[in-house]
Amino acid sequence: MIRVLLVDDQSLLRMGFRLILEAEPDLEVVGEAADGATGVSMASSLHPDVVLMDVRMPGMDGIQATAAITASRSSKVLILTTYDLDQYVFAGLKAGASGFLLKDAPPDELTSAIRTVAAGEAVLAPTATRRLIDQFAPLLPDPDRQDARDTVLSKLTDRERTVFAQLATGRSNREIATELHLSEGTVKIHVGRILTKLGLRDRVQAVVLAYESGLITPGS
Repeated sequence: MIRVLLVDDQSLLRMGFRLILEAEPDLEVVGEAADGATGVSMASSLHPDVVLMDVRMPGMDGIQATAAITASRSSKVLILTTYDLDQYVFAGLKAGASGFLLKDAPPDELTSAIRTVAAGEAVLAPTATRRLIDQFAPLLPDPDRQDARDTVLSKLTDRERTVFAQLATGRSNREIATELHLSEGTVKIHVGRILTKLGLRDRVQAVVLAYESGLITPGS
């Protein structure tokens, strides 16, 4: 069973998420919290596999709560957001979230995302994700980006740089393999080496680093 904690200040949304998740044989809702502070406390005591985290909440917001929960490395966080309204998604990813999902996503997309995050992967493939990252990337500070990019790339081989550029745009291993005419197994090996060399936890952090260093720019 994948144990899920719901953190959202809207009770109707929590109820809707609970009904969707409990209809699945492998998903279990272990608790609900209406604010970030309560979410952190419940995550500490319940140790859920995945925390569904809203961003805008009274008191401690979802960004602070995400950072507190992921610091313990006991639970994964999947951020829920409303497109074009929530300007904190990128900060949430930097805080350690394993990805984010739009609140109006279909039920099967929500349950699939939870399973993906629980398995240790990042939810970053949908086109909506790339549009959001493109939107929020310009908000990042831009000091010495060229130097930062050179530092990042110097740690990688030429092939790894090519794969990293594809990875940083949100492409899946299959999409990268098709684009570069490689097998999925080969791409998976390259991705693993890239994450290790750059000291990154997952694909989400790879995208964050790519934008911060200037390797990827909005619209590229």
